[in-house]
Amino acid sequence: MFRIRRIWDTESEANALALRQVGELLATWFPYAPARDFETLPKRIAQPFQRGFRTILYVGEGAGGRLRGCAVLLHDADLRFCFLDYLAAAATRTGSGIGGALYERVCDEARKMDAIGLFFECLPDDPALSRDPSVRRANARRLRFYERFGARPIAHCAYETPLKPDDDNPPYLVLDPLGGAPPGRDRVRAIARAILERKYAAICPPGYIETVVNSFTDDPIQLRPPRYIPAGAAAVQPLAPAIARIPLVINDRHEIHHVHERGYVEAPVRVRLIAQEIERLDLFERIAPEHFSRAWVYAVHDRNFVDYLRKTCAKIGAGPSVYPYVFPIRNRSHPPRDLPLRAGYYCIDTFTPLNANVYAAARRAVDCALTAAERVLAGNRFAYALIRPPGHHAERSAFGGFCYFNNAAIAAHYLSRYGPVAVLDIDYHHGNGTQEIFYERADVLTVSIHGHPSVAYPYFSGFASERGAGSGLGYNLNFPLPEQTAPEAYRRTLAIALARIRKFRPRFLVLAMGFDTAKGDPTGSWENRGEDFEQIGAMIAAESYPTAIIQEGGYRTRTLGRNAARFFVGLAGLKRESGKRAGAPATATMPAPAAAC
Repeated sequence: MFRIRRIWDTESEANALALRQVGELLATWFPYAPARDFETLPKRIAQPFQRGFRTILYVGEGAGGRLRGCAVLLHDADLRFCFLDYLAAAATRTGSGIGGALYERVCDEARKMDAIGLFFECLPDDPALSRDPSVRRANARRLRFYERFGARPIAHCAYETPLKPDDDNPPYLVLDPLGGAPPGRDRVRAIARAILERKYAAICPPGYIETVVNSFTDDPIQLRPPRYIPAGAAAVQPLAPAIARIPLVINDRHEIHHVHERGYVEAPVRVRLIAQEIERLDLFERIAPEHFSRAWVYAVHDRNFVDYLRKTCAKIGAGPSVYPYVFPIRNRSHPPRDLPLRAGYYCIDTFTPLNANVYAAARRAVDCALTAAERVLAGNRFAYALIRPPGHHAERSAFGGFCYFNNAAIAAHYLSRYGPVAVLDIDYHHGNGTQEIFYERADVLTVSIHGHPSVAYPYFSGFASERGAGSGLGYNLNFPLPEQTAPEAYRRTLAIALARIRKFRPRFLVLAMGFDTAKGDPTGSWENRGEDFEQIGAMIAAESYPTAIIQEGGYRTRTLGRNAARFFVGLAGLKRESGKRAGAPATATMPAPAAAC
């Protein structure tokens, strides 16, 4: 099992390690390539617009972040082409599929940048150009690999002309038209010139470059006939459709946590209502939750607290739920033995119970949140964890507000290894847990828009004066709004919050998504309707951050599903008039009203 992710910066420890491994791998695979290509890669990632190209690096990683392959892609926005500079898989992993997966990801990136084609060099399989039979066989294997994807050498040109008469293995210029028609002669001449002048100016004299550039005479250019894959055979299907859809991770164990007591609004129907409405948009790809180590929970929550929940839920069995009713406001150094009393030791309210299924449901919610984070890390623009129980009220050593583990905080911490993360909480209630967990950290910016704590749960946190502490001072931002806040005023505040996030320049966004800001929600007092949620989604999407969306509150079942659908309509850029957007599936339409539950 491996994952592919893009390296966005060189600052985080995980990215710095990956870059070191990439340099070693490329030096092993391409011993005759200029050493500066590998040595300057970190600088080109940090300052990507150099040498006339933007440099993009993808890495394939196995367990523990071990490098299994990499791809270096160059992009020219003016000429609208991409050049695959290097593609390599670890020697012990050849044949494992990592090379094909990396190539598909590179092609998907090129399509998203509206490239007319993906160009690259490949050593020749012609005996007149490659004299050593063993080298020629290796060259043929590479050409066969790329031909499976529809990429073949450009025919009837002099690109593979040796610089010196005795040179061996001059490369072909290969083109993958990415499913489109081959470009015209003049465009390819300009592209060939850009490649030769920017990459090989030190070794290619101007006269040689002119000869090669002028040798492209076909208009449009022609590709060499298939040599290894039968003519008419279907090319490997691209990765693009899966990447374009929003991964949807639903907690498949949430229904075991069903508290039947009257007034407990955090019910299983919430997930069902949202799922049935948003999936009618045909924007989503359902994926199964992956299992993640408990170490990720321990990284955010106190180990004693986590173990207490796990052991207590196992002991309760099928009996009645345990509600806390005594709280240690004077002495927390001696936790009591009795379960209800101990519950108060770790809880912030009297209405969040423990029962036999709490731990299992909450742990599965964590798995879903981390699965969504992993998909964002792997290249998806959005991923949605539709989960319950929610999490943003869970602090490092306390549960409450229907929350047991802080799913959003765990996802944010997971992503923070690869660059700065912003958490935007738009639930009606302040995410006290997320604030407390990151209060002294500067690598995670926490921003919350919520009902003023003088009138809204959890009452004791969420004030504007709470700005962080220590190295985290200034990295916690609260927007407590009045009990009566109009949608227009809410969006003005959201614009300010997004501006602060923009200044932070996060690599990833974690959105703690609450639909309890809706008109009529039993736990809130604001007036957001479907059209307001659509505008909220569009505002967030306009920031273009890779975003893990983690479900929090939202309890008005009559409108919950429709509000969620409208939010994703805005997020995905669907047009209400036609129900479609450019590049969206033809069935992506606005949902019809759902029946009340």
